[in-house]
Amino acid sequence: MRCFFVTLILVQASILRILGEPSDPALTGTKAASFPTNAIPSEAEPIGRPVGFVWIKPGTFLMGSPKMEQERGKNEGPQTLVTIAKGFWMGRHEVTQAEFQLVMGGDRSQFKGESLPMESVSWFNATNYCRRLSLREKAAGHLPPGYWFRLPTEAEWEYACRAGKISAYAFGSSLSSTKANFNGNHPYGGALKGPNVDATTPVGSYPPNAWGLYDMHGNVWEWCLDWYGPYPGGEVTDPKGPATGFKRVVRGGNWFLMGRYCRSADRMYDFPGSKDASLGFRVVLAQVE
Repeated sequence: MRCFFVTLILVQASILRILGEPSDPALTGTKAASFPTNAIPSEAEPIGRPVGFVWIKPGTFLMGSPKMEQERGKNEGPQTLVTIAKGFWMGRHEVTQAEFQLVMGGDRSQFKGESLPMESVSWFNATNYCRRLSLREKAAGHLPPGYWFRLPTEAEWEYACRAGKISAYAFGSSLSSTKANFNGNHPYGGALKGPNVDATTPVGSYPPNAWGLYDMHGNVWEWCLDWYGPYPGGEVTDPKGPATGFKRVVRGGNWFLMGRYCRSADRMYDFPGSKDASLGFRVVLAQVE
């Protein structure tokens, strides 16, 4: 079944890639994004509290899944003790169509709605968005020196998704579609079947995890910064995946997949030029290294 879904995604992505990438519009004449000025430092939250973002404190967690976790993938091990040495800000929700249009212009989403997650975006589209948002907010004086918007690393994503939990989900060891947007006919961990929306839903429609992040499970797959590669095992600090590769990491499952693919540890990947209705993203605001 997993092979079927992956094949479907790749076929759709191949068709969409023929259409080419959206143009990168000029910076001049575009409306400024609505982020407040962050000039007052804070020990807990170094640059204040940007609108729509959650402060993720540094910490250590076990990345990947234990061998006894139901329906785990082989690529989820070996479990690796990861230290996130620097805190970062993460978007409270996936980038919406309204937010994407404000920065980039245009909308190729298959499901239309300002509060719906932006989908049908490639990894290149997502990183272009981060770059242009950074330039706009820097020019407007909303970002302090040394901070930049980017995609989360795979380790940052799983750390934030788990929100301190070691279970299969941030909500526990089971998942029904009353808590996340996925194929409700295929819940996980003994949960009962639930509603099946069969489309994306407005961001924030389901309960957040313990750290205040919405839709980390389901809705759309989220692009990560990393090239896809095996876990190193042992103990590492701020891992960033392989230096080169062919496919980028996507995390979190999506609206049409089974619950097993929405687990915190589940890993998937796609070509960076792929784009379809299952692919979206969220951004982080972090110090430039």
